[in-house]
Amino acid sequence: MAKQKKTIKTIKVDLAKCNGCRACEVICAAFHATPKYGTSNPARSRVRLINQPVKDIYLPMFAGEYTAAECTGRLRYVDGAKEYEECDYCRASCPSRDLFKEPDSGLPVTCDMCESDPPLEKPLCVQWCINDALIYEEHEEEVDEPGKPAEMQTGVEALVDKYGLQKVLDTVTRLASQSELGMRKQNDA
Repeated sequence: MAKQKKTIKTIKVDLAKCNGCRACEVICAAFHATPKYGTSNPARSRVRLINQPVKDIYLPMFAGEYTAAECTGRLRYVDGAKEYEECDYCRASCPSRDLFKEPDSGLPVTCDMCESDPPLEKPLCVQWCINDALIYEEHEEEVDEPGKPAEMQTGVEALVDKYGLQKVLDTVTRLASQSELGMRKQNDA
């Protein structure tokens, strides 16, 4: 595999500085509204604040990747007298909860670092954080990039997954014979 340079973008959270103001949630929800900045529905936000105000602990949690399966582990975390489920600290969008899903369609969402045209210097949550609790960083890494399958192969794989190999082969055979028949008719004409 070939090595390629890839820009890695991260948002670090300084928990000691976060005061739980939720400015990151509000601007993220407004950025992802349709039309952009038209509304601020917190369900559209790609960042959620987990808080424990009695201990003055606030944790911005950014939407991670979608997972098609529910967790098999149901661990519990204990912080003093407060008990948290594993899901409370999970970044994934999954079938077992509505967190990090588009409210209108139910499709999973992930933090896109406010990708836009023209690109922003920093994600809006970082720009709007009044206590500088969110820190944006970029660095380059050399990574192994596996060869990506061609679009046609990806499409065929999806069809095989959905309908099974035999049905796909039967359909391709039928289409090929129809195509050959069409070519013969054109040549005869």
